[in-house]
Amino acid sequence: MIPGGGQPNMQQLLQQAQKMQQDLAQAQEELAQTEVDGQAGGGLVTATVTGAGELRGLKIDPKAVDPEDTETLADLVVAAVQAANENAQTLQQQKLGPLAQGLGGGGIPGLPF
Repeated sequence: MIPGGGQPNMQQLLQQAQKMQQDLAQAQEELAQTEVDGQAGGGLVTATVTGAGELRGLKIDPKAVDPEDTETLADLVVAAVQAANENAQTLQQQKLGPLAQGLGGGGIPGLPF
């Protein structure tokens, strides 16, 4: 309900919605360009992902490579990618969370907040 009983200004509401949409698109683009790392094994394996969750790189220290124990290396890779994705989710919350609150706090479909 509008204070004073007046009707909402539809033009103003439309402009606000368009501004939020532009801000959201800009934040998503920034996330797609921003890279975060996750590490495992004390830094033996490092995964790099974008803020949008796209895997961009994987660094493996030669000390982590044991031909007799590839399972441990695989576990380290998985852990590093998971850590990087958790960092990407944190970045998403920082960038997109305030925008989601501007949309009524219902969150953004497909994002974990």
